[in-house]
Amino acid sequence: MMPRRRRTRAEIERIKGGLYEILKAQNPMTVRQVFYQAVTRGLIEKTESEYKQTVVRLLTKMRLRGEIPFSWIADFTRWQRKPQTFDSLADALDQWATAYRRALWAEQPVYVEIWLEKDALAGVVYEETSVYDVPLMVARGFASLTFLHSAAEQIKTQGKPAYVYLLGDYDPSGVCATETIARRLREFAPDAEIHFERLAVTEEQIRLFGLPTRPTKTTDSRAKSFGAESVELDALPPETLRALVRQAIEQHIDEEILEKTIIAERSERRLLTMLGREAFIGHGL
Repeated sequence: MMPRRRRTRAEIERIKGGLYEILKAQNPMTVRQVFYQAVTRGLIEKTESEYKQTVVRLLTKMRLRGEIPFSWIADFTRWQRKPQTFDSLADALDQWATAYRRALWAEQPVYVEIWLEKDALAGVVYEETSVYDVPLMVARGFASLTFLHSAAEQIKTQGKPAYVYLLGDYDPSGVCATETIARRLREFAPDAEIHFERLAVTEEQIRLFGLPTRPTKTTDSRAKSFGAESVELDALPPETLRALVRQAIEQHIDEEILEKTIIAERSERRLLTMLGREAFIGHGL
């Protein structure tokens, strides 16, 4: 095989410019998402070498040199655990009042969950689920029985119809994982009304958005009954992914009930602030 031609400085700068424009328009993104968008725009070829040696390498340099903000790249696969602490009681009361949120779905007629196969995309999807107070369930492929049983118990306690939307790769394992989640949740919560929909990736989306494909892994035991091409969830543009999640959630929201919830939340937040101030005055603090 002929060695790949070394790119000129001008070619490298053109690719860097393209990566910058992709991230400027759709951040935060995972590195894998940036790669697929670069492929779609014709900046690079769709190979693992281009992913590792071009996109990963250039994005690393661009962040270290201050050419793009670190916050533009999402990585929820690594995180820390730390108890919440405060500088003072006043700080605690202020943060409590600021962070207070009323349960959005308590009075809504249905319950909604978003399930995600890839934890690397959690930061992208959470931008939408957090706004609407919707649980984001990161299954990481085939979820454990413990996780599935706990999720089913949560659905049962809602006492209302549940709508579960799943986001995953379009490949043998991804499709099978979706079917397993649906089957197990119904098995563990047989009396609950559970509606399932594979929100992404679907065959229709592959055609509609012209998503880049990759050969289906022949080592997967489920590949025999699957097509020759697969598509990663990362191939969906971040804005498209967020829009799919947002639309799936919003269709179930009763706007009149939501408005009442927002009004009550604002009133209760003001009350918390007032009570905090009164407590300090009363104790001479």
